[in-house]
Amino acid sequence: MTDNHVSGMEASAVSVLKRAVELDQSGRFQDSLVCYQEGIQLLIDVLKALKDESKRGHYREKIKGYMDRAEQIKAHVNQMKEDGKYHEQIKIPEDATGFSYEALFKPYISSALSEVWVEDPYIRHTHQLYNFLRFCEMLLKLCSKVKRIHLLTSQDEQADKTQQSSALSELRDSLGGQGVILDVQYSSTIHDREIRFDNGWIIKIGRGLDYFKKPQGRFSIGYCDYDLRRCQETSVDIFHTKHTKTP
Repeated sequence: MTDNHVSGMEASAVSVLKRAVELDQSGRFQDSLVCYQEGIQLLIDVLKALKDESKRGHYREKIKGYMDRAEQIKAHVNQMKEDGKYHEQIKIPEDATGFSYEALFKPYISSALSEVWVEDPYIRHTHQLYNFLRFCEMLLKLCSKVKRIHLLTSQDEQADKTQQSSALSELRDSLGGQGVILDVQYSSTIHDREIRFDNGWIIKIGRGLDYFKKPQGRFSIGYCDYDLRRCQETSVDIFHTKHTKTP
């Protein structure tokens, strides 16, 4: 492994661990835990490539310190989950970027996740239907064991319902080809937005899945990559329960 490669890994580790500390200090423990784990692995890779024993000793100490903090966070989060007191809030500022579905939901998706419930009254217009499609793609990408997705949404009484029903029917067939069942139900009284995972996590987004701003054009940055898409101001509340209630 070249010196440039090692230096690149060191820089990446520093960046990720800096972010871990920032998230830790702001109380976003689940997010910080993910960053600590990624940063620690990068430092371990650097350690394996180093030959200078003094540098190796320095990195062993760094790794131990970050691992100890990660274990403390894990124990703290597990205790709050056990007590039913876990609550974390993420504020998404106006025009912020970096809040794609993958970035937002990844810390709460475990390998055992198999069933998801989405309650969102606004999965009916074209861009909202694409949002839900992207959310489903994110689930398939991050967790191969997802087998059932439930959607509870509303219908626009003032518009043609054909587009909504046709799009969701097509998505149902496509998910079926991946071995995933999509169950769609409609409610005329639904108002709250909530996403529940069967691993106990509950995510409530003020604007539901529709928190992205319209891109400036079809060939503008952020049109395809939602990490680069500007957001509307909203808040995200995360809870955990040992007993996930089905609708």
